[in-house]
Amino acid sequence: MDIGLRIKKFREQQKISQEELALQIFVSRQTISNWETNKSCPDVKSLILLSNIFNVSLDNFIKEEIKEMREIVEKDTIKKFNVMSYIFLAELITLAISAYPLFSMDGQTGVLIWLCLFAVTFYTTSKIEKFKKNHDIQTYKEILAFIDGKQLTHDETQQEIGKRNYQKILYALLAGVIVLVVCLAEIFICRYLFH
Repeated sequence: MDIGLRIKKFREQQKISQEELALQIFVSRQTISNWETNKSCPDVKSLILLSNIFNVSLDNFIKEEIKEMREIVEKDTIKKFNVMSYIFLAELITLAISAYPLFSMDGQTGVLIWLCLFAVTFYTTSKIEKFKKNHDIQTYKEILAFIDGKQLTHDETQQEIGKRNYQKILYALLAGVIVLVVCLAEIFICRYLFH
């Protein structure tokens, strides 16, 4: 139930008119009407007065709104993480695929372009790592749970914390091997096709 319906429900339960409620919390009757129809929302001061008038705790009065806001924020956060991950993947692929053609160019232009691509990819990596640190997600299982909007149990979290150090090393090595294989394959294909 949204805040407007809750205000109307409590007001009607206490048999208070919109005008009477407006006088008690120092707003106009139109303001009460706007709140009840969700055209606007009460400010914090008004929410406190409403919770006192309706004799309910502020927490209970706005609990569902807080839950909805938290869900919206979590969805936005997950969406942001997914977008950053896709951008990073695209940058990494571009970096690997462009290495041979750029290094094959005459002069320093190709190297400079590749270094610029590398700098952009490194910046994206640092943003993702900062995001992961801020949300305390490091291991693969923690990242999957975060993306799915779930939370690990205390025991699962402790297990994942124990895995963090060696997983970072393994992922770094695996990423290095993949980039090396892609670069070597690219060199082989380009030499075969162009020579």
